[in-house]
Amino acid sequence: MPLRIVFMGTPDFSVPCLSELIGAGHDVACVYTQPPRAAGRGQKARLSPVHAFADNLGLPVVTTPTLMDPHEQRGFAALEADVAVVVAYGLMLPKIILECPKLGCLNLHASLLPRWRGAAPIQRAIMAGDTETGVMVMRMGEGLDTGPVCLSERKVIGADETAGELHDALARTGADLMVRALAALERGSLECTQQPEAGVTYASKLEKSETRIDWSRSALEVHNHIRGLSPFPGAWFELDAEGKTERVKVLRSTVGEGDGNPGEVLDDQLTVACGSGAVRLTHLQRAGKKPMGSVEFLRGQNIAAHSKIS
Repeated sequence: MPLRIVFMGTPDFSVPCLSELIGAGHDVACVYTQPPRAAGRGQKARLSPVHAFADNLGLPVVTTPTLMDPHEQRGFAALEADVAVVVAYGLMLPKIILECPKLGCLNLHASLLPRWRGAAPIQRAIMAGDTETGVMVMRMGEGLDTGPVCLSERKVIGADETAGELHDALARTGADLMVRALAALERGSLECTQQPEAGVTYASKLEKSETRIDWSRSALEVHNHIRGLSPFPGAWFELDAEGKTERVKVLRSTVGEGDGNPGEVLDDQLTVACGSGAVRLTHLQRAGKKPMGSVEFLRGQNIAAHSKIS
């Protein structure tokens, strides 16, 4: 029999899972997501991706800013869900909420727990130079991503793979994994194992202060920083152009060849020296412009060899 589900998620990463659960025939009683947020130049309120998807399907949506309110807790309990499925929801679930669904709460997390618990596991894995990651379904407890793991899938991280590419791959894999987890839950055969205490790391939220490229780091560290922040929020450098300082995002790079002073442009292909080694910048975005390859970028911006960027 299909399960009665409360789905709790907010960003693009959550949408494939909700879609697959519906496709598998489960009854989504309600969708919980973050409230609309001001976005864009006009700062108009924008629905979360999960909210927009649920609206298109006519699913009931709740956008409470907190689950600590007794009124909201009673509303959640009244749904009489078999299970809650949580995918990047963005709010902590208090104990009273965790205990409401008959079969508990399952969370989909984009890392190989206990490595990279927390808010930004995909970006942090790439920025740290990890060569492997994955997705895991776990039973939720009161701690931050501390619950026992039920199912997992591993994925190799490509040498030039960006956070955006890894995000999309893990979202698809995770959606399938959650469907499999619920099938096992229905059969009463979902077995979960406590996480090991060794190897715990935390994927803290990305801060604007860490997005600027530090050319004094090694080429590999700079490359990992660039791809770990691509496409959003984007790693950037400053370029002096026609007497003005312009901020330029770097969306793709590769480890290049050559040596020089950190930030020194080594050739006409945007190879930039780092603290050791060099990176070649292959895709960039000027403020207010569309992303472009380095060849197109250089057509509109003369950057001579041995000039300096910061």
